[in-house]
Amino acid sequence: MPLTQALSYRITRGLVRIGKRSRRTIDRVLAASSLVGNPDVFDPDTFSWTDILEQNWQDIRDEMHEILRHRDAVPPLRDISPDHKRIAGDGRWQSYFMWGYGLKSEANIARCPKTSAVLERIPGLKTALFSILAPGAVIPRHRGVTKALVVCHLGLQVPQNLRACRLWVNGKILNWAEGKSFVFDDTYPHDVRNDTNEERVVLLLQVERPLRQPGRALAKTFLAAIRISPFITDAKKKLSRWDQKFRDAEATDKQ
Repeated sequence: MPLTQALSYRITRGLVRIGKRSRRTIDRVLAASSLVGNPDVFDPDTFSWTDILEQNWQDIRDEMHEILRHRDAVPPLRDISPDHKRIAGDGRWQSYFMWGYGLKSEANIARCPKTSAVLERIPGLKTALFSILAPGAVIPRHRGVTKALVVCHLGLQVPQNLRACRLWVNGKILNWAEGKSFVFDDTYPHDVRNDTNEERVVLLLQVERPLRQPGRALAKTFLAAIRISPFITDAKKKLSRWDQKFRDAEATDKQ
């Protein structure tokens, strides 16, 4: 690694460590600056853009099914984000990224043109992916990175036994339904279980939380630091390698 690149890498890692130590303080400022309150689960009418998702969910689902024709070329989340190894170490949580902290995967987006057109209409979108949870998968209790973002799930493929497949958020049980969405704050403790023999797939979004100052400036700075951090830049390189697997699978189809 060239000296200047190594120095930049170390400086960025140092900033990320500082950010992690200051995260609770930053989140308190963001909560106080929030224009939509600080609930663990948001009222369904809080974000008007959820209507856009639900109105177009069948097109999104159909493109998701096309992606899953090449299931082995969709990476386990642990392979893209080493930070998720603790909660996704068994490889049962796969993720097909279209956006990641504002960075677009042009190849992945090109395979989902209708979904991409919907995503372009979501204000403040930072991350978008198909989140695929295998039968029997468990995501242990954890907290998200920042209150600068809220998380939305749109149900695309949901096991028939709804009670056996659920998201627990700060004491509340949420169940997915196909074509329906909900929004929550993932900085509250949450975990996921799929105690069925069926796969669960959702469109998962991270969207900027509406904020007043000084929270808006603080969130912008924090998200910019994450975007240039090694965790994101390394993930981008890994996604490129997985994209080659997808291209190979598509080429096999054409033979």
